[in-house]
Parts: sequence; structure tokens; C-alpha cells
Amino acid sequence: MEGSPQNRLIFHIDVNSAFLSWECVYRLSQDPEALDLRTIASAVGGDASTRHGIVLAKSPLAKRCGVVTGEPLSQALRKCPDLVVVPSRFDFYIKCSRRMMKLLDEYTPDHEKFSIDETFLDMTGTIHLFGSPLNVANEIRERIKHELGFTVNIGIAPNKLLAKMASDFEKPDKCHTLFREEIPAKMWPLPIRELFFVGGAAQKKMENLGLHTIGQLAACDLDLLKAHLGEKYAVLIHQYANGIDDSPVAERDPINKAYGNSITLSQDISDYNSACQVLLSLCETVGARLRADHVLCSNVCVELRDWEFRTRSHQMALSEPTDSTSELYQYSCQLLKEFWDRTPLRLMGVRAGKISDEEFQQMSLFDDPKARKKKEFEKAVDSIRSRYGVDIIKRASFLQKDAVADHAASKKKHLNRNEDINP
Repeated sequence: MEGSPQNRLIFHIDVNSAFLSWECVYRLSQDPEALDLRTIASAVGGDASTRHGIVLAKSPLAKRCGVVTGEPLSQALRKCPDLVVVPSRFDFYIKCSRRMMKLLDEYTPDHEKFSIDETFLDMTGTIHLFGSPLNVANEIRERIKHELGFTVNIGIAPNKLLAKMASDFEKPDKCHTLFREEIPAKMWPLPIRELFFVGGAAQKKMENLGLHTIGQLAACDLDLLKAHLGEKYAVLIHQYANGIDDSPVAERDPINKAYGNSITLSQDISDYNSACQVLLSLCETVGARLRADHVLCSNVCVELRDWEFRTRSHQMALSEPTDSTSELYQYSCQLLKEFWDRTPLRLMGVRAGKISDEEFQQMSLFDDPKARKKKEFEKAVDSIRSRYGVDIIKRASFLQKDAVADHAASKKKHLNRNEDINP
């Protein structure tokens, strides 16, 4: 139910250190005496023995050592030599995410999945059934902790932007409000980089203008911002600094319509081979999820965001539905070659759309022995990874010394996109 911008009530739920928390849930479910990775310097990522891969999630102690999500594992280990690194277990993480979404369905049918570990709830039409906003948020937070075994932060606000900003306040396991009257005290004193959608390049340009806090940006002359940041981005970021965001909470790409994954890169990429390696890591996950749900896609889309936060995408319709990682990769590389001008990239994404049931292709598939063999092989790899961890089987290209990606990806960070990633 959509209310007017003045009376909407939005919750933003964000899982604390999602992959690490869910890994702990898995390990403790297997052995109640297992070490809780959240209590030590630890990370979910690649292979610690080869120092290969990227950091997908880190514990609070690892964060204090300077470990950053998305950075190469070798770099993280230099910062924190005692870092305990464990491989990812995507199939289980997806199950944890779905359990949380099912619990949240009890509070409102109006929600937008922002990523595998984040979602927006529009509580405007249902809050009267449960109580005051802060009490309801705390009830949700406690239920997730006790029923599902992990913690979340919840932001409470009149729009998605402010709700997301609020959920990023003190962590973990907290609820925070950010209503319009609270913006001057809670948001405006924050460093400008804390504002959603402010990247490194934009931060430098604004700091060169003498803008160091969100409040200074909010008070800045819009024409001055347009001259230095471009009209479209200047208007958007000025509105965000003033707490303005009218975007609706809407399930844009529910799981039965699209499967996507993306990664924010630890360093900009400008060469084609490195970009293709990232696409392969994304296609590994998307393909595995299609096969896990016994569905096929008839459309592939590649999304790019460059160092100046310009986002572009290119898609193609497939002649035959597929769930094959190798085919998704082939199509994605073709798309990349067609529309990328080598501008340095900071985010890459792959999305499979136009989903159909697997039975649609069974007859043609089994007329082709090679296709059947490929499908059986990929399913066998999925099964082994699900049981023993993603890094138990790797493609040779991921073992190269200078590999920029592993078969894993981090979560999206864009208010108006909803990809059930990610992984």
C-alpha cells in the first residue's frame, strides 16, 4: 500500500555481516560447539592457502584491522595475518535469505528485495496491526535473532533513502529511526561519503568545492553542483542530502522473473580479459541458481557502472532457453564486447530474465547428447559445491596469479534495483 510521501513508513532490514553470519549459522547447526566466526578476526572469501579470491564478508574484529569487503584476499591477509578465511556456501546463504523474507511476509506484503541480505518493507498500511514503529522493528529484529540465528539492523523512516541511512547507524543488532525532523542532528553532520550514492570520484569533486559533510551538500547551491557534477547526478545527490526520495517500494524482479548477481570491484577494471573473468564469476552463481530452481532463462543482460557512477546495460534474447554457466558466459562476453568502450569499471552485473520452467526444454535437450552431458556435469559441480563449499572446485582461470575475480560476488548497492543475488 502506497501512502503519500509525507506519511509513508518504510523499514530497511540489513543483515549484519550476512555471509559470515550465515556461515556461522550453518557451522553451529552442524556442531553446536563450533567456533563462532563472528567472535574472531575472520572472513568469508576465497582460498587462504593460495591467498586467492576476494573478501565477501568480514567479522567486526577483521574490520578493525582494516579488512574491507571486496578487496583481494592477499591484501586482507597483509592487514590481518591471523585472519581466518572460510569458503562461501551460497546455496545455504540463499536459504537463510528466503527464511528471513518469509518471516517478513508476516508483517506486510509490500516489500522490495534490495539484495540477498537487504530488503525494504512498506509498513504504511499494516503498522496499525502491530504497534508503534520502533516496537515493531525491535520485535522483527529479536525474532530474526532467536528464530533464524543471525542479527540485523533495521532503519525506520518515511522513505527508502532515509531508512537505508538509518540502518547504517551503529551496528550490530540495532534499530534506528531517521524521520525528517531528525535529519539535521543525525544525518547532516556525517561525512559526505556516508551519503548513499556518493563514490570516491564525486567525493573528491565535492571536497574540492569545500563540501565535507552531508549538511554542507544539502545547503549548497544546486547550480554550482550541476556545473561540477553534471545536471542529473547533481539533482539526485542534492535531493538525497535533503532526505528527499519518492521511489516506491516495489518488487521489481522477483525470484520467479529474474536472477541476477553483481559485484563492486575492489579496483577499477579497464581491460577486456579481466572484465570477462569477472563476468565468468557472476555467471557461475547465476547459472547455479537457475539450475537449483529448475528453471531456464531466455534473456541475458549485462550491467556496467563506471568510475563516475554512470550505469549502462545491454541485453539480448536467446534463441533457446538455458541454465548453462558456459552459455551465459558466452552471451555475456558478447554483450560486453558490443557496448563497452573501455571506460574503467567499478561495478559489473549479470542478469538472467524471461524465466521458464525447465520442462519446457526437456525434449530438445535430451536429443542432444553433448547438451545433456554438459548439464549433468554442471549439476554435479553444483552438488559438490553445495555440500563442501564453493571453493572445493575451481575453474583454472581463477587460479591465475593475477586473477581479479573468484566465482563469487558481492551485493548490489543501488536503491532502485532489486536483484536477488547475490550470490
